[in-house]
Amino acid sequence: MRRLTAGALLLLTLCFAGCDSSSRAPAFELTDITGADFGRDVRLTDHNGKPRSLADFKGKVVVVFFGYTHCPDVCPVTLGELAIVAKELGKDAGKMQVLFITVDPDRDTPAVLAKYVPAFNPDFLGLYGDAEATARTAKEFKVFFQKQPASGGAYSVDHSAGTYVYDQAGRLRLFASYGQGAPKILHDIRLLLQVP
Repeated sequence: MRRLTAGALLLLTLCFAGCDSSSRAPAFELTDITGADFGRDVRLTDHNGKPRSLADFKGKVVVVFFGYTHCPDVCPVTLGELAIVAKELGKDAGKMQVLFITVDPDRDTPAVLAKYVPAFNPDFLGLYGDAEATARTAKEFKVFFQKQPASGGAYSVDHSAGTYVYDQAGRLRLFASYGQGAPKILHDIRLLLQVP
C-alpha cells in the first residue's frame, strides 16, 4: 500500500510540474539582463524634430542601438539585421520600434539621420542630441564612444556595439552583442511580444 501511495504521489507531482510551464522564464537566446539598473531612459530628439523618451513607445518592444552614419560596418550590419527582423515579424512589425542613437552628433544632423535610418526601414527612428546629451545618454547605457582622428581632418568613432531590447511594459530585458544575427533577435522579440 505504501508503494502504491508513493507512486501515486510521484505521478501526481509530475503531472502538476508539467502543467506549470507558464511559470517558467522564457527561453531567450540573447543575454537576459532583466532587472539591470541602467538604460532607464532616453531624452533625445528624433530625426523628425520631435523630443523623445522611452515612455513614448510603451506598448511596443523597443530596440535601442548606438552608432553613427559614417560607420563602415557594425552599424549598417546591425540596422540591416533589424530590418530583416521587422520584415519577418510581418503584421507584428508595428509592435516593435527601433531607435538608432547617434554617437556622432556633429555630422549626424537630423537631415542626415532622416535619410540614413529610414533607408533600412521607414519606421525606424534616428535619435540625436548635443554633445552633452549624447554623453549623458551613452553613460546611462554604459556605452563607450570616442573620436579617432584620421588623415585630412576626417575621423571615425569607436563605439560599443550592442543592442538593447525592452519589453512592451518598458523594462530593459535583453542585450544582443554584435554579430548575434537576425534569427536570435527575431526569436526573442517574438517571445517578448507574447508577454503582456
